[in-house]
Amino acid sequence: MRSNRPIPTPDRPNFYGRRGSRPPKASRQTLMDDLLPKLAIEYPEQAGVDPQSYFAPDRSQLWLEIGFGGGEHLAGQAEANPDIGIIGCEPYMDGVGSLIRHIGNRQLENVRVVPDDSRPLLYKLRDACFDRVFLLFPDPWPKKRHAERRFVGPKNLALLARLLKDGGEFRVASDDMQYISWTLQHLHNHPDFEWLAENPDDWRIPPADWVKTRYEQKALRQGKKCNYLRFRRKNRPTPDV
Repeated sequence: MRSNRPIPTPDRPNFYGRRGSRPPKASRQTLMDDLLPKLAIEYPEQAGVDPQSYFAPDRSQLWLEIGFGGGEHLAGQAEANPDIGIIGCEPYMDGVGSLIRHIGNRQLENVRVVPDDSRPLLYKLRDACFDRVFLLFPDPWPKKRHAERRFVGPKNLALLARLLKDGGEFRVASDDMQYISWTLQHLHNHPDFEWLAENPDDWRIPPADWVKTRYEQKALRQGKKCNYLRFRRKNRPTPDV
C-alpha cells in the first residue's frame, strides 16, 4: 500500500507525531475559525525572514515554543510579558484549539501560531532572531529504534544555535529521565551551548517565571519527578578585522 506521507525534502523533513484530533466543540470551532487565520504563520518560501515582521508593533524580545501542547505555558508567558512576541508551533490540532481558547479568553495580542511542524519555518528565519526557546515535555520516543526522532539532536541543535542570539536561553523540561540524560549529553557535546546549573535545585526547581503545563501537572500528580534544564547560547566569535 502506498503511503500518503509527503516525500521529505531539506525544507520539509519527515514528521513523526500526531496531527489529527477529535472534532472540536462548536464554540471552539467558531473561535478557531475567527482567530487562527489572524494568528497563523505560513511557511515562507524565501530564507532570511525576520520574525519581527509577524508582529506589529515590533516586540522587545522574541521567544519560541516548540510543541506547546495545550498552550498553558505559552499563554501564561504571553500574558505576563505583553511586550514580548511569542511564536508557538504545534502540529496537534486539539492543542492548537486549546491555545486559541486561551488567547481569546485573555485577549492576547502578542502570540503567533504555526499549527504544524516548526522546522519548515525555522529553516527560513534569519540568524540570531530569538532571545529564548522552550521545548517542554516533548515526546520522549522511549524505544531505542525511535531515539533519532527526538527533537534534541545534532541537526536541530545546530538550527537553534543559529537562531538564538548570543546569551539567549534554551529551556528543556521533561519528566522522562532518559530524555533528560539524552538532552544533557547532546547539549554537553555541542560547542555553542553551556548548561546554567550550579547546584541540584537549578534543575529540580523550575525558574521563578515558570508556568506549568497540563502534561507537567499530570506527571506531578502521578508522583513523577520533573527536571528543568536551562542552557545559554555562547557568544559567537568576534570576526577578524
